[in-house]
Amino acid sequence: MITLENVVLGYQGQGISPAISGSVQTGSMTALVGANGSGKSTLLKTIAGLLPAVSGRLRFDAAAQPRIAYLPQQSEIDHQFPINVADVVAMGCWPATGLLGRIGRGEKVLIGQALERVGLTALAARPIETLSGGQFQRMLFARLLVQQAPLVLLDEPFSGIDSQTCRLLMEVINQLHAGGQTLLVVLHDNDLVARHFPQTLLLSQKRVLWGASGDVLTLGATDSRQFPPLVQVS
Repeated sequence: MITLENVVLGYQGQGISPAISGSVQTGSMTALVGANGSGKSTLLKTIAGLLPAVSGRLRFDAAAQPRIAYLPQQSEIDHQFPINVADVVAMGCWPATGLLGRIGRGEKVLIGQALERVGLTALAARPIETLSGGQFQRMLFARLLVQQAPLVLLDEPFSGIDSQTCRLLMEVINQLHAGGQTLLVVLHDNDLVARHFPQTLLLSQKRVLWGASGDVLTLGATDSRQFPPLVQVS
């Protein structure tokens, strides 16, 4: 689905990563791991088209860029905006209906199913400013379900939420993957990565490891001086 050719990530022309080359296959589920500041969030924003690459080329294999569902970190989202839960979830219909399009019966069914899937049916009319951190994240995942985008980008989706919500949202991620959607997810829990994610991309300021999660996590735990800047793990 996505091919990276010597892509250097960064801001305002200043690189923060080594050159990254590799591909994200359609239907794959890849964890992005590494220290803070290594470029994980920047990579998602670059793929989403929110930031340009400092150098190199990023291309989508299809003739046109696929629809993308991008969930940034919670700290980047306004929790005080005067809107209710159902209306936020309904935003997931906009790629299909347009900003001024009417929400029809089919979209309403999707919204109801998504709210039920994340356990928020009873809170559909609740203002979002009253939600807990876990409830807020469930709402955003319900919007993802409604979007039905082929490519899903999640930036630290489990940060600051309770373990029960983490388990529920991991089930949702697995459901999206089982449905054929392609996922890239920024995570900090290597145990979670090892249990659920077939592929891992490890970023640091000096090297990149990309391949099967077991191999990447094993190599990543060793002294980085033993490895060249880019290791493609087959």
